[in-house]
Amino acid sequence: MPIKFSLMNDQKKDDFIFGLRPVMEALEAGKTIDKIFVQNALQGEIYIELKQLLAKHQIRPNYVPVEKLNRFTRKNHQGVVAFISDVPFHKIEDILPQLFEAGKTPFILVLDRLTDVRNFGAICRTAECTGVDAVIIPEKGGAPINSDAIKTSAGAIYNIKICKEKNLAHTVDFLQQSGVSVFAATEKAQKLIYDVNFSEPCAIVMGNEETGISKEVMHHADEKIKLPIEGKTQSLNVSVACGAILYEAVRQKLG
Repeated sequence: MPIKFSLMNDQKKDDFIFGLRPVMEALEAGKTIDKIFVQNALQGEIYIELKQLLAKHQIRPNYVPVEKLNRFTRKNHQGVVAFISDVPFHKIEDILPQLFEAGKTPFILVLDRLTDVRNFGAICRTAECTGVDAVIIPEKGGAPINSDAIKTSAGAIYNIKICKEKNLAHTVDFLQQSGVSVFAATEKAQKLIYDVNFSEPCAIVMGNEETGISKEVMHHADEKIKLPIEGKTQSLNVSVACGAILYEAVRQKLG
């Protein structure tokens, strides 16, 4: 019977591998590593080989205490646990020029440290349906792209480009320098989503379920936008809010 681990939003057993050699073999076989956890102060010749392989593939490990690894598996993990995704990752620096060259108006979604797997999957489903060209997520601090995310997205994750970026603030700068307007969704904004222009190249930023968009990313955004709230409840689920904003952008593009 598979064991579920609440530490990773119920990441399923089949989604990860462990052990130095198995993880190295997965990398050499071209598997997509979603997240990799390495025991603090791990040493040894094989680990040095793994570290070099990770650097070659530009994958940054998360260094954690052994207790965290033990929560993933009770077997001999040798200080390494890697979560596998069969969804390929891209770089926005590669995608954006392609969109402009193809004569498209870039429509980008940035998810700042979104942690709930099902929210992530639902948002990707809506993003694909609304014609979003790419979804940008951080290398660290975001929801794992596992079987639950894929299932919740109804497979839409396979049909949309997912970009993992090291620093979202720098990524926002890159988007702006490329002619893309960046809109940050926050209930503290003055402007409603109906008062901005989504028909030009744009990126919409949605934040963490509890803390919203980070101060650093918020500081770099061109505009802050919000949905009108008429009831007593002051906020919407991030997936619902994202859907409303994306469809307003579609309405403007079609109009």
